[in-house]
Amino acid sequence: MLPKLAEFGKFYIPTYGVLVALGFLVGLWLTVRLARRSGLNPDLVTNLAVYVALAGLLGAKLLMIWFDWPDVQILSLGFLQAAGVFQGGLILALAVAFFYMRRAGLPLLETADTFAPGIAAGHAIGRLGCFAAGCCWGKETSLPWAVTFHNPQAWALTGVPLEMPLHPSQLYEFATESLLFAFLYWRFARPHEPGRIIGIYLVVSSVARFLIEFTRFHEQALPFGLPLSITQWIAIGVALAGALLLVRHGRPARISGPVPA
Repeated sequence: MLPKLAEFGKFYIPTYGVLVALGFLVGLWLTVRLARRSGLNPDLVTNLAVYVALAGLLGAKLLMIWFDWPDVQILSLGFLQAAGVFQGGLILALAVAFFYMRRAGLPLLETADTFAPGIAAGHAIGRLGCFAAGCCWGKETSLPWAVTFHNPQAWALTGVPLEMPLHPSQLYEFATESLLFAFLYWRFARPHEPGRIIGIYLVVSSVARFLIEFTRFHEQALPFGLPLSITQWIAIGVALAGALLLVRHGRPARISGPVPA
């Protein structure tokens, strides 16, 4: 594993941070590309993407604080470098996106559809960053595809157990989001009702996260005395929201046309 991409004395470039930044840029490029194809204002969509990204980072940190309270050290370097909790970022990002689109006059569902493939692609790249850093590690397992962390730097930064075969939970999510991106990108160019693409993303991504959570190691106690994590409860809610979009009676399906090369 490679938690530090490069070191210069006490300063270092975290692999996770680089891959998250790359994921954002790739997601932004894809979103603006699809927005142009849909006839949306690319400048407004770019601004929205920046606001959504900032809200996502803030929401992920806030949910991480809630999970780790009262042991969280907000001013520590480890807190600043930590990824946070993706569902927290998704919820706050959706809220910010809703209010911005209403104010900017962007069509809600059509704009959300243009974001879905880019979110999946950015999420996939970000999970590679998690794997490189060692965070979000899985439970111990004897499966033949188990991964073992050896780098003491990964343990020092994230607390990941060393010399222990673990579920590659980060790679499970990377594979799921990569396949989901490919499907959504293909599906976007086919006739679809507004809200169909983002609905598929919310359902599939949430169901996948719900299942992958069973392979994740959890430091926090499970709520309500049930065998489900807080993240899984959030995933259930997000999946239901996506399902509502898929079953709603919207306008007749439109043809986006082939995505430009």
